[in-house]
Amino acid sequence: MPFCANCGTQFEGRFCPACGAAAPQPSAPGAASPPPPYTPPPPASAAQSGLTTNVASALCYLLGFITGIIFLVLAPYNQDKTIRFHAFQSIFWNLAFIVISIGITIISMIAVSILSVFGLLFSLLHLVVWFGFMVSWLYLMWKAYNNQRVVLPVIGPLAEKQA
Repeated sequence: MPFCANCGTQFEGRFCPACGAAAPQPSAPGAASPPPPYTPPPPASAAQSGLTTNVASALCYLLGFITGIIFLVLAPYNQDKTIRFHAFQSIFWNLAFIVISIGITIISMIAVSILSVFGLLFSLLHLVVWFGFMVSWLYLMWKAYNNQRVVLPVIGPLAEKQA
């Protein structure tokens, strides 16, 4: 019984039932040629089967510090300095946003107890900060996807030291 040259399955007939490849034809009439040895394809390395650097860098910003931590833990990505920089910058940027947001909320509560008009002003401030964060989040993702490094003022040097 011949072996399939494509997938290595032993079969009978003109076509392989596993992959559909045609059976090898004997070179001389009546003489059967020996089956070619089956060599499996080499396994793909993690760098070849994974994400490219620019996609992984952009995905560091996708869910904030969650994806930043994920890319710092995953094996093929935590050795790349560019991905590590974007992961750390994403973590620090989101933590800074959370701290600023909590600070504005606390000050807003104190201001409302003094005068209710201040509550409205701080609510507008909170909206402006949130909108600025969303725009900068999209900007950082876009620049990381285009293989451009944007170093944020205070957070960027901290991320460069960690990367």
